[in-house]
Amino acid sequence: MDIIRHTAAIALAVLALPALADSFDTIKVEAGQKLFDAECHRCHAPNSTDPSYGPSLENVVGRGAGTVADYDYSTALAASGIVWTPAALRAWMEDNTGFMPGTKMRHVGIEDPTVQDFILTYLESISG
Repeated sequence: MDIIRHTAAIALAVLALPALADSFDTIKVEAGQKLFDAECHRCHAPNSTDPSYGPSLENVVGRGAGTVADYDYSTALAASGIVWTPAALRAWMEDNTGFMPGTKMRHVGIEDPTVQDFILTYLESISG
């Protein structure tokens, strides 16, 4: 009888895994949004309809660098040919002036990989 109860408990736990994964993803997106608001939102809007000092970061994952219409990018960034992959965004967050000498964006740097992970999860959630 114990084996049946343990097997049932394991089966229930396995069935709950997708829900737990979904819950964890939701938590990561929400945490990423809060970190984005604290670190990035003062210059970047999370959607293209809100005005911002820097370019909107809506659909940034997979977008070419320097391609938001009507934004005056630095020559270095506009000519870079970079595509904003998670790895490129992580490098940018950590040290944008080291990653792209000649950029006009001032940045303090987000060195904590966990903070980067959460912000990347949020950016992925607002990218198509």
